Amino acid sequence: MASKARRGPYICGIDAAMDVVSGKWKSLILWELDNHGTRRFGELRRGLTGVSEKMLIQHLREMEEDGLISREVYREVPPRVEYLLTEHGRSLNAALRPLGEWGTGRCERLATGGDLTSPWPVGAPLLQTGGNS
Repeated sequence: MASKARRGPYICGIDAAMDVVSGKWKSLILWELDNHGTRRFGELRRGLTGVSEKMLIQHLREMEEDGLISREVYREVPPRVEYLLTEHGRSLNAALRPLGEWGTGRCERLATGGDLTSPWPVGAPLLQTGGNS
């Protein structure tokens, strides 16, 4: 059975944010919907290699409950269900962008055999602040 979001009390803002994006797939669902717009369930599943149907359903339900995504059901034969980011989901995705840039820098360092314990070079994604990404 899926656990419900804590909804506080939280220790800090990071605690509240991580409560909403906990789990491997939620941030990837946000990314998929941000990059491709409205998606049907099958499109999301194909775009998220390795996610099980059960896990995707669970995360989509939790994200809808948290107000991150909207679920639109079309009464057709066969039935059609589409998912899209809400304004709240878009704002969370924007907040996650710097984390993604940091991760891209880490991947680049790992790919080149870089030392992960040395200081990041000036201008590396970890050190960039402000501006649009």
